Amino acid sequence: MFVHTAFVGVGSNLGQKQDNCLRGIAELTSNGHSRLLNQSRLYRTEPVDYLDQDWFVNCVVQIETCLDPFELLAVLQDIQKKAGRISDAIRFGPRILDMDVIFFDATVIDHPDLTLPHPRMHLRRFVLKPLCDMDPTLRHPILNQTVQQLLDNLEDAGQGIVELS
Repeated sequence: MFVHTAFVGVGSNLGQKQDNCLRGIAELTSNGHSRLLNQSRLYRTEPVDYLDQDWFVNCVVQIETCLDPFELLAVLQDIQKKAGRISDAIRFGPRILDMDVIFFDATVIDHPDLTLPHPRMHLRRFVLKPLCDMDPTLRHPILNQTVQQLLDNLEDAGQGIVELS
């Protein structure tokens, strides 16, 4: 039944951030189409791109799913909407729940609605560090580097990250 493996980034910087993330994960894995294989630690992370906002709580989950990439995207968008996310007035701005497909098997997609792997994941410490928690040898199918190599080569400026206890 579960034929695909996906990694999904989860984040929040509004309200009860940690609870928002955990509820989003629970919703994703409670519908019978996806099951949780692994979850990174939770991190408090500095905002990137739009800086005038509160820090985020972020993590990454690994799931098995019977959905295709576009179906998974639709499910994630529905979960975000149910959590109270409205359309983003500010690109990269505050959000109650953000869920993004990072990897879907070794699939490469360049479509107006979905780009895989996630087009900015290799530039984001808040994605790479949680991925390394689970599997530092995971390989980016386009850049042909492991997530550990991508993390090691990331510039330090402006991407603070602190593990939550």
